[in-house]
Amino acid sequence: MLQRYAALALFLAVLSVGVGGFAGKSGVEAMHAAGDAGTEADDPGPWFRSESRRSSSIPDRNGGEVQIDRAGDSHFYATTRINGTDVRMMVDSGASMIALTRADAEAIGLDVDALAVAGSAATAGGVVPVRPVELDRVAIDGLEVSRVQAAVIDADMPHSLLGQSFLARLQSVKVEGDRMTLR
Repeated sequence: MLQRYAALALFLAVLSVGVGGFAGKSGVEAMHAAGDAGTEADDPGPWFRSESRRSSSIPDRNGGEVQIDRAGDSHFYATTRINGTDVRMMVDSGASMIALTRADAEAIGLDVDALAVAGSAATAGGVVPVRPVELDRVAIDGLEVSRVQAAVIDADMPHSLLGQSFLARLQSVKVEGDRMTLR
């Protein structure tokens, strides 16, 4: 549970320091703006825009539904396929976007050092750079979303996080007991 709060705190710190055009907004305001990505009223910047938040989901062979069981540590983990490579991620509905660890970003073929730094985050390990990136495709068992906004976080995170830049574009995310259902 401590890891989840640390990850959420990291995202609040990232968003409150001005990543992608959020300069001057509090963490809460930035998260609200991120939730409204693509609207004209509160445009968070070109790297977080999305043409359609829901139209990119492609139903899988099982009727477009994926079920994930709760792990022993009380979190939900999904094996995602990002740009053709499997990445195990913790599902974090409190994260505004996908947050990739440096190792996972490199595993999917990103040259992290070549990505532009768009801000920094203060973490327990010190100040770390944040690098925004758009992922071509993110899929979980056939549920696929294209052009997904993410950030590479150069911090000692145990897992990459599957956040709202993916989850909000699905038809629904539902938790009942120890099972999460994505549609």
